[in-house]
Amino acid sequence: MPIAVVRAETFYTPPLSMPRDAWKDVPGAELVFKWYSSRMGRTVEPPAEVVDTVYYARINQNRWLVDCVCGSAQVSSPVDQRAGCTECGWGMATVIYPEDVAAVEASLMSQMPKYRNWWHPADPMNPDAPVVGEGTP
Repeated sequence: MPIAVVRAETFYTPPLSMPRDAWKDVPGAELVFKWYSSRMGRTVEPPAEVVDTVYYARINQNRWLVDCVCGSAQVSSPVDQRAGCTECGWGMATVIYPEDVAAVEASLMSQMPKYRNWWHPADPMNPDAPVVGEGTP
C-alpha cells in the first residue's frame, strides 16, 4: 500500500500525553495552532480575522503545504480550505486546492514520497509555469 500524501489531520497530532483522537473535531486549519501551542508551551490562538489573501496549496515532499506571506509555511488540509499563520499571526486566508485532490495525490503515488511535489497550475509561484511571451517566433 503506498504512503498517503500527508495532510494536517495526520501531521498535527496531540502529544503522547493525550488520547490520539483528542483533536478529532478541530478543523484542519486550526490544528497547527493546537500543535504549536502544545510544543511551544504557550497558547497561540487561530486568527479571528478573515483576510482577502488567497494562497495556493502545493505538495512538497509528500505534504500538502501552504506558504504564508511572511515566508513561513504549514501543513494544510484540502478538507479545510483556510490557513492562518502561527508565526506572523496573519488572519485566516482562503486556500485554493486542485479541483480533484484525489487525482493529484494519485498521480504522485508512483514516486518515492521525498520526490512527490506538485504546484497548482494557476499559482504565480509555480516554478514550472510557462513563461508568458516565451516560445518560438
